[in-house]
Amino acid sequence: MIAQFALRLIVGMSLMWAMMPRRDVTSGFFRIQMLVTLGLGVLAALTVETGVTDPALESFVVFASLAKWLCVGVAVVSFVGSVLWTLERRRGGTLAGLLVLAQAVVADLLITSQGFQKIPGMWREAGNLLLTGLSELSTGSMVGGFVAAMLLGHWYLTAPTMTIRPLSRLNLFLGIFCGVRFVLSAVALAIELPEQQTHLLWLALRWGAGVIGPAVLVLMVYRILRYRNTQAATGVLFVGVILTFIGELAATLLSRELGVPF
Repeated sequence: MIAQFALRLIVGMSLMWAMMPRRDVTSGFFRIQMLVTLGLGVLAALTVETGVTDPALESFVVFASLAKWLCVGVAVVSFVGSVLWTLERRRGGTLAGLLVLAQAVVADLLITSQGFQKIPGMWREAGNLLLTGLSELSTGSMVGGFVAAMLLGHWYLTAPTMTIRPLSRLNLFLGIFCGVRFVLSAVALAIELPEQQTHLLWLALRWGAGVIGPAVLVLMVYRILRYRNTQAATGVLFVGVILTFIGELAATLLSRELGVPF
């Protein structure tokens, strides 16, 4: 679970790098970002579960092993990318970021597919496997996206003359991610409606903190940035990081209990 969470952060952060106007952001931001993904990649590589107790799952050890090496690749490429950004090699740094994104996406999906075999029920159905894959990628986009946007907001303290266009762009993408997460969560809710009181509490936490709350915060950041107040926007984005972490944790607990990707 730790490895999967680390990969979700890497997916969202590197996705934001790929979509943001990089020319408007100083190289130091990307250097530090890649050092963050370097640490997350090492954490993921150390915590990937490669052993199984059920002999029927032995064939899926290869998925975990491949995911582990991809995590190592993320760490190595992140280190190289941080050096490239330090040397102002922006094209090489951009390519390194894209490679980090590709490796993290594949590793995350491999770990998720390994989880399909450990949880009975609807996880084994083809349609639900597709829904779970999309849900996993949207989860990474949310948690990692808010972290990247919050860190970019902090970067304005270092580069106060930087235009607010990058932060506005990231906030726009966060709004899109919130919409996608809403649709996928609604589909999961239509498939399986929790009935136990504990599950209902998790569901309320999942929707309140993980779907509705972040969407409201994105709107707040949009209005704040109209006044070019990056510090206030960063504070709101920090709240968004906390809410998405809580919401996605509740979603993970529900998914493991009910076998549906909430």
